[in-house]
Amino acid sequence: MKALRFTAAGTLSVDDLEVPRIAADEVLVAARSVGICHSDIELLEGRYIIPFSYPIIPGHEWSGEIVETGAAVTDLAVGDRVVGECVIGDDHFGFSLSGAAAEFFVAKPAWLHRLPDSLSFTDGALVEPFSCGYNALVKAGNVNASDTVVVFGAGPIGLGVTAGAAAMGARTITVEPAAGRGEAARKLGAELVLDPTAAPITDQVAEATGGRGGTVVVEATGRTSVMADALEVAAHRARVVYVGIDVGGSAPAKLGLLQSKELSVRGIAGSPGVWPDTLRFMHRAGIDLADLVTSRFPVDRAAEAIAASRDTAKNIKVHLEFGATR
Repeated sequence: MKALRFTAAGTLSVDDLEVPRIAADEVLVAARSVGICHSDIELLEGRYIIPFSYPIIPGHEWSGEIVETGAAVTDLAVGDRVVGECVIGDDHFGFSLSGAAAEFFVAKPAWLHRLPDSLSFTDGALVEPFSCGYNALVKAGNVNASDTVVVFGAGPIGLGVTAGAAAMGARTITVEPAAGRGEAARKLGAELVLDPTAAPITDQVAEATGGRGGTVVVEATGRTSVMADALEVAAHRARVVYVGIDVGGSAPAKLGLLQSKELSVRGIAGSPGVWPDTLRFMHRAGIDLADLVTSRFPVDRAAEAIAASRDTAKNIKVHLEFGATR
């Protein structure tokens, strides 16, 4: 089978490997769609938020089909269309454990969830980034039509927050300088898209909200200066959630706003525990993220796929595809 492997910092290869064998309590999954995330590029460059070692097969945003089950597996069957969580105890699938960027890979049933018939394999590989955005809204608490949600960033996770907040009935404002990504935010329900390079974002949000600010603010860029801005655009007693990842950066922030505005602030990592709810929400709310996939490549062109994912001016999400994606 063909598999994408990161073999050293800055070095990748597509290798022919043996199809892995499964234990009695495992299943063998045939990959269908695998998304490339900024975290995968960080892994390739030799940095990630938890320890890892090379060689490693990346791939934590994926969908697939079960092709073999172990003798002790009773709740899944060959032919089931599945997606899988990436935070598994202390391990991260696709980071500290080899992931899904291979024609076949091994998984435990406890990680897996059946993909609703309404969602394609392409949709399935977008569940992971959407689940992070959905988790941010869940952790904010009781997001509804009374809220104004300000979302910083229209990458895949920020666009997931935008889609989720709009589906929850909130007035949704997305902050994004790139016109193409701003248009994607509008299609997913953003009432307003603000360009932070056009004028100070605090002034723009104040004007858009009659001086109140966002009652929920979700920071999805991971840029330290923007993380500081999130406190400034928050309304009195707003809920502020940080989902964008920064590793070791710093920026000046007006921390007195935490007290003067009586803010509730929290950070989240990933989306453990919310996948079943995420899948139900996507199905029942009719969340359609497939247009976020702007480029597709077979696994033997994985190097091109990685390069395309770095080109954020042209691409929102890049997928590796293995066979049929429906």
